[in-house]
Amino acid sequence: MPHLAHRPWVPAGCESHVQTLATQVAAPSPDVAARIETLIQMNTAIHDSQCFNLNPATNVMNPVAEAAQARGLGARPSLGYPGDKYEMGLEAIEEIEVIAAELAAEVFGATHAEVRVGSGALANLYGFMALAKPGDAIIAPPGAVGGHVTHHAAGCAGLYGLQTHPAPVNGDGYTVDLVALAELAQRVRPKIITIGGSLNLFPHPVREIRAIADAVGAKVLFDAAHQCGIIAGGVWANPLTEGAHLMTMSTYKSLGGPAGGLIVTNDAEIAERLDHIAFPGMTANFDAGRVAALAIALLDWRDHGAAYAQAMVDLSQALATELSALGLPVFGAARGMTQSHQFALEAAAFGGGQAASRTLRKAGFLACGIGLPIAEVAGDLNGLRIGTPEL
Repeated sequence: MPHLAHRPWVPAGCESHVQTLATQVAAPSPDVAARIETLIQMNTAIHDSQCFNLNPATNVMNPVAEAAQARGLGARPSLGYPGDKYEMGLEAIEEIEVIAAELAAEVFGATHAEVRVGSGALANLYGFMALAKPGDAIIAPPGAVGGHVTHHAAGCAGLYGLQTHPAPVNGDGYTVDLVALAELAQRVRPKIITIGGSLNLFPHPVREIRAIADAVGAKVLFDAAHQCGIIAGGVWANPLTEGAHLMTMSTYKSLGGPAGGLIVTNDAEIAERLDHIAFPGMTANFDAGRVAALAIALLDWRDHGAAYAQAMVDLSQALATELSALGLPVFGAARGMTQSHQFALEAAAFGGGQAASRTLRKAGFLACGIGLPIAEVAGDLNGLRIGTPEL
């Protein structure tokens, strides 16, 4: 019997799978260690040779950056400001921290960068905590236009006690409806209006959203989890330049860095709040190996980012165009399907987005479902998301 208890709240099929796998850990330790090594090799084969990865939520890392994570940095606690760390012996690590922050500020046209954040979801939570207090209202895009769960009741926003109002949708543009958004903002008086999320096809009206936010005293948070790479490469408009107060992101998707989060802003007051949230608040110690890997990835963006970002977008547009020509229902065809490194198929004909993903997996293609502002598919997502970072 495994030590992990049965969890009745988990779907039965998933929990049965977990219990079966956990039972195998009762084997002698050398056998378990060998199994872990086999699984690592299996994962490498899946992603490096057996499959084409069409998932925009993942990417490959520069091998130098990947190696930096195994150099003993991550196990060294590093609390406090560079120049006055609580622990001793951190002269090298604190310089890495500063290099990463400086590169992030340069690449994203910012004056402040918080690199200690453990994930993109936590980056959103830090942003929510810096801009609002529990009980405040925020407005965020719904899942039908790629809005992420962290902005809503089941995610960080709800767990922090914020009251999320779904933004009205402009389905044709796969973004928010500005007229209806202005009306909603006047009615609920949000502290934050968020934009961006899990699928971004066309530019969002950030300047107009900023004007709506200013009229009610709100701040604009741009979630660049997926767009950060093509923003860094200059192919997608920089939300900070267009008026966003801060920009959060994951660092392992289009950015091609290690798993983690990053926040950038040009607002010193917001930066100070984020700094105190990070330490001594939410972060305390952080993985310095991840920050070193992030610094190397950001160097790549500084030196080669424009070409890589353009290649991602060009390939996305070419693939969407070809699939449409072959008769597949690419979403947004009337607007050119995409101006981004990702696009979506309407998935009803395939049984839904996740059903289509499972079929594609059998053929060696990795993708996943997504919400679209079209008719729902019972028991599944109505869209299939395709991205080109790894291609």
